[in-house]
Amino acid sequence: MAIEPPDELIELQRASDAAHEAVRANASPAAWAAWRERAGEAQAAVTEYAKEIGEPRHQVEAAVKKAVRHPAPPEA
Repeated sequence: MAIEPPDELIELQRASDAAHEAVRANASPAAWAAWRERAGEAQAAVTEYAKEIGEPRHQVEAAVKKAVRHPAPPEA
């Protein structure tokens, strides 16, 4: 079964990825703290969703990251 992550998980992962990019641009303590917070939020949400749907956590995480980083092209 293909896992279709909800928009909330996708948005949390996007926020985590953006915070990571901010660290890459300026590795200040504040940037690191923001990334840790965003990543923690995303990870907690993935874990909770995996429990809700009864799928392995790592598969849900992979589906979320794929949806964020390699989105399917829009249907014509």
